[in-house]
Amino acid sequence: MYREHTIGVVVPAYNEEGFVGEVIDTMPEYVDRVYVVDDCSTDGTWDEIQRHAERANKESVITHYDEDAVKSESEAIVTDGGPVPDGLQMFDRQVVPIQHGENRGVGGAIKTGYQRALEDEVDITAVMGGDGQMDPDILYKFLDPIVEDEVDYTKGNRLLYKEYREGMSKWRFFGNSILTFLTKIASGYWKTMDPQNGYAAISHYALDNVGIEHMYEYYGYCNDLLVRLNAKGMRVADVAMPAVYGDEESSIKYSAYIRKVSGMLLGNFLWRLKVKYLVLDFHPLALFYYFGAATSLLGVLGGAWSVYQKVALGNPLFVRASLSIMLFTMGSMFLMFAMLFDMQVNESKEVQIRD
Repeated sequence: MYREHTIGVVVPAYNEEGFVGEVIDTMPEYVDRVYVVDDCSTDGTWDEIQRHAERANKESVITHYDEDAVKSESEAIVTDGGPVPDGLQMFDRQVVPIQHGENRGVGGAIKTGYQRALEDEVDITAVMGGDGQMDPDILYKFLDPIVEDEVDYTKGNRLLYKEYREGMSKWRFFGNSILTFLTKIASGYWKTMDPQNGYAAISHYALDNVGIEHMYEYYGYCNDLLVRLNAKGMRVADVAMPAVYGDEESSIKYSAYIRKVSGMLLGNFLWRLKVKYLVLDFHPLALFYYFGAATSLLGVLGGAWSVYQKVALGNPLFVRASLSIMLFTMGSMFLMFAMLFDMQVNESKEVQIRD
């Protein structure tokens, strides 16, 4: 328990033999429950999870106490297998090993852990990868803003300081920067950076209301979750942290990754505009976005047609090209205004936590 809040940690693992055991062993003592999800690994990951979980569960029995039912927190700690005082919810195991029968992707593994945390009514649920790249010693930085009711969701940010990006290759940084910009547009969180960072924590309230059962199950799950959080008006925070890369091999196939995540972000962007600005409430920025995109596209198509008319048929270019440029310029202006309105609406929902 951390500052009178029960803490759960979801650890997704796929072929993390040699890494996931250490993640379990180094989990902070205040973590009440760890959901280690083996996503149908093909190596010895599941056996390693079971061994380390069994050892961890022998060392402690974790309980969730009700302050109205017991006199002090010390009464709620049961280590000898004795009777549980009235008003206590007993966690029979600290580490809960879960194995998927088929590979569902990292988002699917995290979704499974989130759903178990909801069933256990854990106050705050964090995510730490099974590859050992997420420092357990800084978990409290993700918990404090939620405990203090400043935000509903916290996530890591490796891009805030130059020294924190030293472990990140130029290619990773370039790709991350592009996805950062696309996710800003799709999610409406314009200050948020490093959306691919999986180190995160979420409150029970946010987890229960964000529609986690529909969360994207591929690698873009974190981008998808940001969009869902924004649609429900949740507050988010970036937590500065250094980039850490070990000896593990990435299972990402970038050709498929870029195609799938880009398509998902476009669909989520349109969904967010409809839900947040047309269904749950009304704001003209949604219409600005739609009109701006349509007009800009019409200008581009008109420009291409004008060039074709000139090259293929020898028709005059000036009038057609001028009208196309005007349409594209007007559409671009509407898009800029829409983005500006979106920034203003969501400005109070974002926090950056620096060292």
